[in-house]
Amino acid sequence: MLEVKNLKKRFGDFEAVKGISFTVPKGEVLGFLGPNGAGKSTTMRMITGFLPPTSGTAVICGHDIGSDPVGAKGCIGYLPESAPSYRGMIVEEYLKFIAEIRGFHGKVAKEKVEAVIEKARLAPVAKKAIDTLSKGYRQRTCFAQAIIHDPKVLIMDEPTDGLDPNQKHTVREMIKEMSAEKAIVISTHILEEVDAVCTRAVIIADGEIKADGTPAKLKAMDASGRLDVVFRNLTNGGEK
Repeated sequence: MLEVKNLKKRFGDFEAVKGISFTVPKGEVLGFLGPNGAGKSTTMRMITGFLPPTSGTAVICGHDIGSDPVGAKGCIGYLPESAPSYRGMIVEEYLKFIAEIRGFHGKVAKEKVEAVIEKARLAPVAKKAIDTLSKGYRQRTCFAQAIIHDPKVLIMDEPTDGLDPNQKHTVREMIKEMSAEKAIVISTHILEEVDAVCTRAVIIADGEIKADGTPAKLKAMDASGRLDVVFRNLTNGGEK
């Protein structure tokens, strides 16, 4: 469903992403892991068409994000970092607005909004302004807009960063519920996400892939079997 082909991004003389390639089939939840500044968000923005690559491309459900951006974006649900939205809008109205942008109108739009409010557990706040919500509810509102068109590929950038344990649990349960029917990529620096929801993980640092495998395979790279040790060994550049 998702194929990333040698993506590179240069900002002036700085090469932020140095040739990232991976595939994500239906039914897989890929953890895209790396320290701050590793190139995770830049890669996500290139995959989703928000940032043009210097070279390389991403193919989503057969649509090249460069040559067929409309077709590619129609297959993507995107939850950006920090869950941006129109915070002055009522949750229900915001989701109706997103549904209409996605091409749904009338009864169908209403059904789409009702469905994502249920999936994202937003019923208690559906009539409230987004600006008045807790961070967890704002995150789930943005999650709802990302899935309103039932995308085949779901891209999530730091979906649980800053949430309390209960809020994290809710978001992770929502991801698990959808994982069988979608290809999901979760960009994060939170290692516990791997054990919680991921079936595979890619670790990057300095704009390059350092490891790619199942959680068990990655843990086996260290005698202690600890993912945090493996992560540090691969990404700290020799620092202690």
